Amino acid sequence: MYKKILFIFLTFLSSYQFLSQTQQEKNHFHRADTLKGGLRPERTDFDILKYNLEVEVFPEEKFISGKNEISFKTLKKTNRMQLDLFENMKVDSILYKDKKLVYQREFDAVFIDFPQVLSENTSTSIDFYFSGKPTLAKNPPWDGGFIFTKDKNGKDWISLAVQGIGASAWYPNKDHPSDRPEEAEIHVTTPKDLMNVSNGRLTKKEELTNGKTLWSWKVTYPINSYNLIINIGDYVHFSDTYQDLDLEYYVLSYNKEKAQEHFEQVKPMMSCFTEKFGAYPFKRDSYKLVEAPFLGMEHQSAVAYGNHFKNGYAGRDISGSGVGLKFDFMIVHESAHEWFGNSISASDKADMWIQEGFTSYAEAVYIECRWGKTEALKYLNGLRRTMVENLKPIIGNYNVNQKGSTDMYYKSANMLHTIRTIIDNDQKWWKILKDFYKKYEYQIIDTEEVVEFFTKESDINLNPVFEQYLKFTRIPELQFKRDKGKVYYRWEADAVNFEMPVNIGIAGKPKKIYATKYWQELDQKASLNQIKADEINNYIQVRIFK
Repeated sequence: MYKKILFIFLTFLSSYQFLSQTQQEKNHFHRADTLKGGLRPERTDFDILKYNLEVEVFPEEKFISGKNEISFKTLKKTNRMQLDLFENMKVDSILYKDKKLVYQREFDAVFIDFPQVLSENTSTSIDFYFSGKPTLAKNPPWDGGFIFTKDKNGKDWISLAVQGIGASAWYPNKDHPSDRPEEAEIHVTTPKDLMNVSNGRLTKKEELTNGKTLWSWKVTYPINSYNLIINIGDYVHFSDTYQDLDLEYYVLSYNKEKAQEHFEQVKPMMSCFTEKFGAYPFKRDSYKLVEAPFLGMEHQSAVAYGNHFKNGYAGRDISGSGVGLKFDFMIVHESAHEWFGNSISASDKADMWIQEGFTSYAEAVYIECRWGKTEALKYLNGLRRTMVENLKPIIGNYNVNQKGSTDMYYKSANMLHTIRTIIDNDQKWWKILKDFYKKYEYQIIDTEEVVEFFTKESDINLNPVFEQYLKFTRIPELQFKRDKGKVYYRWEADAVNFEMPVNIGIAGKPKKIYATKYWQELDQKASLNQIKADEINNYIQVRIFK
């Protein structure tokens, strides 16, 4: 027993590091926070249409320089806009119609003034030139930034992971989740003996006269700014197909053979997610796995993979149940983000549970597809013990660039399975889940929209359920007591008017009760020790007053 407890404890510690992403919870916010997380006219008066990014990487100096041609459409009359670029990066110049624009910098914000007012519904662009030594990642992907390292042959291997700190850590953009370009191009100049792999499709490889190589990629779907990626290394390419979807793989040259075998996991995963959620969202751009010098990240159509061709999470089962060793966590989790996170995105970091909760639940969905519901429940229940803290709310503070607690992953996943149990009709549940994805495909949404959709489609008032799990720390407690020879039950919860049906067993016989926050009499004779609530399918606590 001691060894088992120690294993779970150590697994939890390492997994907590995995989930924390080094962003500390804050109770006090400053100007820099509101500049990064807030929406003001300088941000809302225009809509990003396209990023056309040109970057040259200098590995020895850990230095980059480039230009972002930023195309946008004005939504209101404006002569001022805010873009974002970390303070340590240099603004070389900003051009509009070949003339330099005046700008001011405040923390990571760059306020740009136009010489005249831009009319409403004007589509135009600016060229933003930049350079510098970008923030280096200390522990990617959690403490993010650029990664300059070497492969085992001593060749340069370069990547980045900036979901937590933001894409403005290395290139100028509108660094807020409420807006993203409809398309993007990325052109990367590398040393001649190395390849660059970015998002979308490779459109051109050009050998330059200075002995370097220019790699051009194009994205034809909306993309979050943090998802635009550079991967430079001694890569080799191989490919496969799932139905009519191109599966493209880029790994270090000496890992091709093991990758060809290990990446066979992708096809059953695609089969499962296509059935349960809908077609792969970025078919025109292909699906790619790209070997990276860190564990993984959901870079759209270029998923970063660094799990060393092992099952589990870095060879471990974060659930402590044994089920997590049946599949490669990084392939399944990061690829599920293509549906939830890359296609459907949260409009504020405070609502990151939308991306991480549905994606974490997708792990259990995949297990159920492959090995059955019993194994999926074993995995979900294990995660409650090893990964969920119930110390801080899942939803963070809005407009200050703050996400909620790490429970956004597996508490949210268990909440979703609890809602599935409330609906109590798997055919209906899978239809609702698929319809949810279809309705919001390629859209940016918030918690209110999620709750409204599931409540309407299930025809059940799920508002108090979402509220309890997302906004409060404790999970609902189902209480039983005996009074004057009769048994009573109720919920102890924080959400106003909390109510939730739950299945119980009385001497082994199933019964559904519709509990509220008020004591109700059990309409069946029973002793307290005969009552057992379904804590496997419902993420709840049970308390019996004896």
